[in-house]
Amino acid sequence: MSRSVLFDTETTGFEPLTGDRVIEIAAIELFNDLPTGAQFYALLDPERDIPSDSTRVHGITNAHVEGKPKFVDVADEMLKFFGDSPLVAHNAPFDFGFISAELERVGRKPLDKARMVDTLVLAKQRFPGMPNSLDALCRRFDIDLSARTTHNALLDCKLLADVYVELTGGRQRGLVLEAEESLAFAQYSAPATRTPRLIQPAPEQLAAHDKFIDKLKEPVWRRE
Repeated sequence: MSRSVLFDTETTGFEPLTGDRVIEIAAIELFNDLPTGAQFYALLDPERDIPSDSTRVHGITNAHVEGKPKFVDVADEMLKFFGDSPLVAHNAPFDFGFISAELERVGRKPLDKARMVDTLVLAKQRFPGMPNSLDALCRRFDIDLSARTTHNALLDCKLLADVYVELTGGRQRGLVLEAEESLAFAQYSAPATRTPRLIQPAPEQLAAHDKFIDKLKEPVWRRE
């Protein structure tokens, strides 16, 4: 089976190279593009103020992150969850840029861009010239957006996972996989051999059969 990790970040702004920092990271595990339920989540102290303009986007204030771990405190756990799997994100260069900047600040290697899977690129290929924001894609695929009052990394991951399933045909592949696994289970759980069972007709059944044969012209049962 093929493992990948879908992730999202919330930040203090748009420029990781000029001082903006990650304040929230969420990631969920996918197998064959379907969520397994395993997830990673961290709300972080960005070691700087969160501008009010950013708070209006994601709803996270300075009070929310007071006393929370710093990126250096969760880096190992995050990298362990990421493993060496492909990394899926919407507008992935943004999230890759921020995570890589945070990694470099703590003396780690940046994320390998060869691992990047950008759902925005996939959406533009499928729906050229159309709005392809996460909200627009959720509406297009009839995915419930009622809980998304602000940008929230974990909620956005869950919504994006549903979008990704639709973009890649993952739901259909999941059904095929389920059918194959059910068939395999049936084959392996069936008895390897069957014991023959002798069926002995009753005397009246044999007499009825002979009477029926007598009515046939040159029946094969009477040939020598």
